Amino acid sequence: MIAIIDYGMGNIHSVQKALEYFGAQTLITTKPDELAACEKAVLPGVGAFSDAMMELTKQGLPAAVSAYVKNKRPLLGICLGMQLFFSESQEAPGVRGLKIFEGAVRRFDPATGVKIPHIGWNELRIERRDCPLLEGVPESSRVYFCHSYYPDNRKKQERAASCEYGIDFTSVVWRENVYGVQFHPEKSQSTGLRILKNFVTLC
Repeated sequence: MIAIIDYGMGNIHSVQKALEYFGAQTLITTKPDELAACEKAVLPGVGAFSDAMMELTKQGLPAAVSAYVKNKRPLLGICLGMQLFFSESQEAPGVRGLKIFEGAVRRFDPATGVKIPHIGWNELRIERRDCPLLEGVPESSRVYFCHSYYPDNRKKQERAASCEYGIDFTSVVWRENVYGVQFHPEKSQSTGLRILKNFVTLC
Protein backbone atom coordinates (compact mmCIF):
# COMPACT_ATOMS: atom_id res chain seq x y z
CA MET A 1 0.00 0.00 0.00
CA ILE A 2 1.27 3.48 -0.93
CA ALA A 3 0.10 6.35 1.26
CA ILE A 4 -0.58 9.64 -0.51
CA ILE A 5 -0.34 12.33 2.14
CA ASP A 6 -3.19 14.81 1.84
CA TYR A 7 -2.68 18.25 3.35
CA GLY A 8 -5.25 20.03 1.22
CA MET A 9 -2.95 21.06 -1.63
CA GLY A 10 -1.95 19.65 -4.96
CA ASN A 11 -3.05 17.28 -7.64
CA ILE A 12 -3.47 14.25 -5.41
CA HIS A 13 -5.83 12.34 -7.66
CA SER A 14 -3.65 12.56 -10.76
CA VAL A 15 -0.75 11.18 -8.72
CA GLN A 16 -3.02 8.44 -7.41
CA LYS A 17 -4.15 7.44 -10.91
CA ALA A 18 -0.55 7.33 -12.16
CA LEU A 19 0.53 5.06 -9.31
CA GLU A 20 -2.48 2.79 -9.73
CA TYR A 21 -1.71 2.50 -13.45
CA PHE A 22 1.28 0.38 -12.39
CA GLY A 23 -0.77 -1.80 -10.11
CA ALA A 24 -0.15 0.00 -6.84
CA GLN A 25 -2.76 0.06 -4.11
CA THR A 26 -3.05 3.58 -2.72
CA LEU A 27 -4.52 5.27 0.32
CA ILE A 28 -5.11 9.02 0.48
CA THR A 29 -4.62 9.90 4.12
CA THR A 30 -4.34 12.71 6.65
CA LYS A 31 -3.71 10.38 9.61
CA PRO A 32 -0.30 9.53 11.11
CA ASP A 33 -1.39 5.99 12.07
CA GLU A 34 -2.51 5.23 8.52
CA LEU A 35 0.78 6.56 7.16
CA ALA A 36 2.71 4.35 9.57
CA ALA A 37 0.84 1.27 8.31
CA CYS A 38 1.79 1.79 4.64
CA GLU A 39 4.84 0.37 2.90
CA LYS A 40 5.60 3.50 0.85
CA ALA A 41 4.46 7.11 0.85
CA VAL A 42 4.19 10.09 -1.47
CA LEU A 43 4.09 13.74 -0.41
CA PRO A 44 2.74 15.64 -3.43
CA GLY A 45 1.89 19.29 -3.56
CA VAL A 46 1.20 22.55 -5.30
CA GLY A 47 0.91 25.74 -3.27
CA ALA A 48 2.66 27.75 -0.59
CA PHE A 49 5.37 26.45 1.76
CA SER A 50 3.93 28.11 4.88
CA ASP A 51 0.35 26.93 4.27
CA ALA A 52 1.55 23.40 3.62
CA MET A 53 3.60 23.22 6.82
CA MET A 54 0.70 24.66 8.80
CA GLU A 55 -1.66 21.97 7.52
CA LEU A 56 0.85 19.18 8.06
CA THR A 57 1.40 20.39 11.61
CA LYS A 58 -2.35 20.55 12.31
CA GLN A 59 -2.61 16.90 11.32
CA GLY A 60 0.39 15.84 13.40
CA LEU A 61 2.22 14.67 10.30
CA PRO A 62 5.75 16.15 10.63
CA ALA A 63 6.66 13.72 13.42
CA ALA A 64 4.98 10.87 11.55
CA VAL A 65 6.96 11.64 8.38
CA SER A 66 10.18 11.82 10.41
CA ALA A 67 9.46 8.42 11.95
CA TYR A 68 8.65 7.04 8.50
CA VAL A 69 12.04 8.14 7.21
CA LYS A 70 13.87 6.66 10.21
CA ASN A 71 12.12 3.35 9.59
CA LYS A 72 13.76 3.26 6.14
CA ARG A 73 10.57 3.05 4.11
CA PRO A 74 10.47 4.66 0.63
CA LEU A 75 9.19 8.25 0.59
CA LEU A 76 8.75 10.42 -2.52
CA GLY A 77 8.22 14.19 -2.51
CA ILE A 78 6.81 15.89 -5.60
CA CYS A 79 7.22 19.64 -6.35
CA LEU A 80 6.17 21.45 -3.16
CA GLY A 81 6.34 18.09 -1.40
CA MET A 82 10.03 17.92 -2.26
CA GLN A 83 10.60 21.50 -1.07
CA LEU A 84 9.04 20.64 2.29
CA PHE A 85 11.84 18.11 2.81
CA PHE A 86 14.24 21.03 3.32
CA SER A 87 14.93 23.17 6.39
CA GLU A 88 13.50 26.48 5.20
CA SER A 89 12.24 28.46 2.22
CA GLN A 90 12.64 32.04 1.06
CA GLU A 91 8.92 31.91 0.35
CA ALA A 92 8.18 31.68 4.08
CA PRO A 93 10.87 33.24 6.29
CA GLY A 94 10.83 31.80 9.81
CA VAL A 95 8.80 28.70 8.88
CA ARG A 96 10.63 25.43 9.49
CA GLY A 97 10.40 22.64 6.95
CA LEU A 98 10.65 18.92 7.61
CA LYS A 99 14.48 19.07 7.68
CA ILE A 100 15.00 15.72 5.98
CA PHE A 101 17.62 17.29 3.71
CA GLU A 102 20.01 20.08 4.64
CA GLY A 103 19.59 23.30 2.71
CA ALA A 104 17.10 25.98 1.79
CA VAL A 105 14.51 26.52 -0.91
CA ARG A 106 15.27 29.64 -2.95
CA ARG A 107 13.40 31.77 -5.46
CA PHE A 108 14.61 32.04 -9.02
CA ASP A 109 16.32 35.37 -9.61
CA PRO A 110 14.57 37.45 -12.31
CA ALA A 111 17.90 39.19 -12.91
CA THR A 112 19.00 36.04 -14.76
CA GLY A 113 16.41 36.87 -17.42
CA VAL A 114 14.16 33.86 -16.89
CA LYS A 115 10.39 34.00 -16.55
CA ILE A 116 8.99 33.26 -13.11
CA PRO A 117 7.31 30.92 -12.48
CA HIS A 118 9.19 28.31 -14.46
CA ILE A 119 6.41 26.56 -16.38
CA GLY A 120 7.06 23.98 -19.05
CA TRP A 121 9.48 21.31 -20.16
CA ASN A 122 13.16 21.04 -19.29
CA GLU A 123 15.93 18.50 -19.74
CA LEU A 124 17.25 16.34 -16.92
CA ARG A 125 20.99 16.09 -16.41
CA ILE A 126 21.46 12.85 -14.52
CA GLU A 127 24.25 13.02 -11.94
CA ARG A 128 23.61 9.81 -9.98
CA ARG A 129 23.15 6.86 -12.30
CA ASP A 130 22.83 4.62 -9.25
CA CYS A 131 19.62 6.36 -8.15
CA PRO A 132 16.85 3.72 -8.32
CA LEU A 133 14.26 6.35 -9.21
CA LEU A 134 16.14 7.16 -12.44
CA GLU A 135 16.72 3.61 -13.63
CA GLY A 136 16.02 3.42 -17.36
CA VAL A 137 15.64 7.21 -17.72
CA PRO A 138 17.84 8.46 -20.59
CA GLU A 139 20.06 11.50 -20.27
CA SER A 140 18.35 14.74 -21.40
CA SER A 141 14.88 13.30 -20.87
CA ARG A 142 12.30 16.08 -20.69
CA VAL A 143 10.08 16.60 -17.67
CA TYR A 144 7.38 19.14 -16.81
CA PHE A 145 7.86 21.90 -14.24
CA CYS A 146 5.62 24.49 -12.60
CA HIS A 147 7.48 26.34 -9.82
CA SER A 148 9.02 29.61 -8.70
CA TYR A 149 11.34 28.12 -6.06
CA TYR A 150 14.01 25.44 -6.18
CA PRO A 151 15.95 23.44 -3.56
CA ASP A 152 19.52 24.49 -2.82
CA ASN A 153 20.77 21.37 -1.08
CA ARG A 154 24.02 21.56 0.87
CA LYS A 155 25.15 17.99 0.28
CA LYS A 156 25.84 17.78 -3.44
CA GLN A 157 26.20 13.99 -3.28
CA GLU A 158 22.44 13.92 -2.60
CA ARG A 159 21.72 15.58 -5.94
CA ALA A 160 20.68 12.84 -8.36
CA ALA A 161 19.73 15.12 -11.27
CA SER A 162 19.77 18.80 -12.16
CA CYS A 163 18.37 21.22 -14.73
CA GLU A 164 19.33 24.58 -16.15
CA TYR A 165 16.97 27.55 -15.81
CA GLY A 166 18.92 30.74 -15.42
CA ILE A 167 21.04 28.78 -12.96
CA ASP A 168 21.92 25.14 -12.43
CA PHE A 169 19.41 23.79 -9.91
CA THR A 170 18.66 20.45 -8.26
CA SER A 171 15.71 18.64 -9.84
CA VAL A 172 16.05 15.24 -8.10
CA VAL A 173 17.36 14.59 -4.59
CA TRP A 174 18.04 11.19 -3.11
CA ARG A 175 19.36 9.75 0.12
CA GLU A 176 18.78 6.12 1.03
CA ASN A 177 14.97 5.68 1.15
CA VAL A 178 13.98 9.32 0.48
CA TYR A 179 13.48 10.75 -3.00
CA GLY A 180 12.36 14.18 -4.17
CA VAL A 181 11.54 15.53 -7.63
CA GLN A 182 10.97 19.21 -8.34
CA PHE A 183 9.01 18.46 -11.52
CA HIS A 184 5.64 16.72 -11.89
CA PRO A 185 6.18 13.10 -12.99
CA GLU A 186 2.42 12.60 -13.32
CA LYS A 187 2.47 15.28 -16.05
CA SER A 188 5.77 14.28 -17.67
CA GLN A 189 4.50 11.64 -20.10
CA SER A 190 6.67 8.55 -20.61
CA THR A 191 9.62 9.81 -18.56
CA GLY A 192 7.45 10.68 -15.59
CA LEU A 193 5.61 7.38 -15.82
CA ARG A 194 8.93 5.51 -15.81
CA ILE A 195 9.98 7.37 -12.65
CA LEU A 196 6.70 6.56 -10.91
CA LYS A 197 6.95 2.92 -12.02
CA ASN A 198 10.44 2.79 -10.53
CA PHE A 199 9.03 4.06 -7.23
CA VAL A 200 6.16 1.57 -7.25
CA THR A 201 8.52 -1.35 -7.86
CA LEU A 202 11.13 -0.36 -5.26
CA CYS A 203 11.88 -3.18 -2.85
